[in-house]
Amino acid sequence: QVEEELEAACARQAGQLREMGRRERLLRADLRRAGEQLESFKSQVMQVCSPSAAGSTGKSITQQQVIEKVRQICHENQQSHEREKCLQEELNSRLTKEKEVSANTEVLKNSLRELQ
Repeated sequence: QVEEELEAACARQAGQLREMGRRERLLRADLRRAGEQLESFKSQVMQVCSPSAAGSTGKSITQQQVIEKVRQICHENQQSHEREKCLQEELNSRLTKEKEVSANTEVLKNSLRELQ
C-alpha cells in the first residue's frame, strides 16, 4: 500500500511538473508576444510623433526615445493650451473694450441728436 501511495504521489507530482512546464511555455510565448507588441507600439508612436525618425534608420527605437518624444509632445500641448488661454483672455479683453466703445458711441450719438 505504501508503494501504491508513493506511485500515486509521484504521478501527481509528474502531472504537476507537466502542468508547470505547460504554463511556463505559455508564459514565455505571452512574454515574446508582449515584447513584439511593445516594439510595434513604440514604432507606431514614433511614426506618429516623428515620421522621419521612425523606420528610416532601420534601428530599434528605444523606450527612452519614445518617452522623450511623448514628453516633448506633452510640453508642446501644454504650451499650446497656455497660448490659447492667453489669446482667449486677450479676446475677452478686446470684446469688453469694443462693448465700451460701442456704448460710448451710442451715448455720443444720442448727445448729438439732443444737440441738434
